[in-house]
Amino acid sequence: MTYFSTFFTHSGAIKFSKFCIDKGIPSDSGPVPRKLSSNCGIGVKFEYDGPHEDLYIDDMERVYTLENNVYTLIADYD
Repeated sequence: MTYFSTFFTHSGAIKFSKFCIDKGIPSDSGPVPRKLSSNCGIGVKFEYDGPHEDLYIDDMERVYTLENNVYTLIADYD
């Protein structure tokens, strides 16, 4: 499953990206589409076969599934 997560801060996005690298989870940091968030400009797209809740960190804002360039909100930690 492909997920895309937004964060409240840049440091949260960087922390999560490093977490993914350490766990061997394929991920890619990049700009957040404006239609998803106006808070932090960096988000992380990641591939994970388990439930996204397993990867939750305090600085996560929202988690989306990403399929065929369509973002579907599945968690809002606002």
